[in-house]
Amino acid sequence: MPLYETVFIARNDVSQQQVEAVADGIASLLETEGGAVKKREYWGLRSLAYRIKKNRKGHYMLLGLDAKPETIKEIERQLSLNEDVMRVLTLRVDEIDEAPSVILSRKGDERERGFRGPKPTGRFESGRGGGGGGRRGYDDREEFRARGEREDARDTDGEAE
Repeated sequence: MPLYETVFIARNDVSQQQVEAVADGIASLLETEGGAVKKREYWGLRSLAYRIKKNRKGHYMLLGLDAKPETIKEIERQLSLNEDVMRVLTLRVDEIDEAPSVILSRKGDERERGFRGPKPTGRFESGRGGGGGGRRGYDDREEFRARGEREDARDTDGEAE
C-alpha cells in the first residue's frame, strides 16, 4: 500500500487530549480498512503564520499513514467535517522516516540552549526598542523638574538685578 504523511491543525481552544482523540479516530478507521499508522507526532501548540478562522495558534499533529487511496480520501473528508480541525494536508511519500521530524528536533535544540544570562540593563530597560520612544522613568521626570526649577530661579534672579 502507498505511504502518506498527513498534518492537521486543530483549534487552539481544544486540549491536547482532544487532538489525540482525533488522531485515535483516524487510527481506528485505518485499522478497519486494513491500513496502519506508522508514525505519530504531536508538535504542540504553535503560532500560525496568519489567522485561520479567527485563531492565531493551533495544535499541530503529524501522522505517517500506510493506507489505500480511498481510505485517505475518507480520512480527509472526516477531518474536513470535524469542527476542531482547521487545516489538513496529505502528501504521498516514498518512505516514512522513523526519526523525529525536523520540527521536533528543532524543539530539542531550543531546550538545550538553556539560560542565556541576565538581561542587560540600559537603553532597552523599558522593554521597547529604539531611543526615546519608550516611557520615561521616574528619575527622568525628577531631573526634568529640577532643571525647570533652576530656570525659574534664574529668571527671578535676572529680574531682581
